[in-house]
Amino acid sequence: MVFGQGEHVYRVVEGWGKHFYTPFVDVVGMGVNSKNQVYVFSRGGVDPVLIFDSRGNFLRCWGREHFSWPHGLYIGPDDSVYCTDGDHTVKKFTPDGKLLMTLGKKNQPSDTRCVGRDWRTVKRSAGPFNCPTDAALDSDGNLYVSDGYGNARVHKFSRDGELLLSWGEPGTGPGQFNLVHGICVDDKRTVYVADRENNRIQLFDPDGGFRTQWDANRPADLCIHDKCLYVAELGQRTGPRIPRLSVFTLEGELLSRWGGGEGCEPGYFFAPHDLCVDSRGDIYVGEVAITSVGVGGPVPANCHTLQKFVRVS
Repeated sequence: MVFGQGEHVYRVVEGWGKHFYTPFVDVVGMGVNSKNQVYVFSRGGVDPVLIFDSRGNFLRCWGREHFSWPHGLYIGPDDSVYCTDGDHTVKKFTPDGKLLMTLGKKNQPSDTRCVGRDWRTVKRSAGPFNCPTDAALDSDGNLYVSDGYGNARVHKFSRDGELLLSWGEPGTGPGQFNLVHGICVDDKRTVYVADRENNRIQLFDPDGGFRTQWDANRPADLCIHDKCLYVAELGQRTGPRIPRLSVFTLEGELLSRWGGGEGCEPGYFFAPHDLCVDSRGDIYVGEVAITSVGVGGPVPANCHTLQKFVRVS
């Protein structure tokens, strides 16, 4: 069975990821390095960072001593790995897991009046961090962090970790956020932000100036490849906002989309949380099996939480 439309049609690879000692539970972050090795950021196992080759063969793992509540993973042009953590930090690693830099202070959230990780209780925006969600680099090496579960901001840092600016506040207007959940930057330094609970993607200039917004079904993660924006949309299990994957041009034209059906069937989605695209244009999608809040409860035990889609056209 194939999925998608036009020049973005894919075949699902069932059973991808031959991990040898534990099944995937929550796959919360993913990235692909220059060797097409796939980094899987997972909750529920011993080591949260699992690395596979493109065929799904397990290579190595690391990170058990570094994380409290894994959330987002991004791989830079030099294969450095950036991870966001629910302990209110963003950490930079070598490809083999050596810690290079930590932004934020462990277990010291900024004061947004948030209760737990409930974005609905955020009363005001604040500095870095209160449960950051994702990270991305621009072409100058500046780091952008979506600070979402306990905050409503985007923070921009220099390559050395100096805070340059922040923008955003709770709300529904332009430049406001309700659970800023994912982020990416194109080669023109346009910043794309997944404003999940406002059901939209907001676009900004590199100084935080609002440009435009696109509708989406609770967008959870964003990835740019070959001048296209790939979006994992968490959606809802009931009603019209179904979990799905969408492919757009960088101008917002929809190129391909699929979802619906029975979410646990191969090729469909129950709770898509993150995605990445390799150099061949193949897509990897991770789903959350336990913390699938708002999508119908826990995923059935036999449901996939990681899928690969091979591009066929």
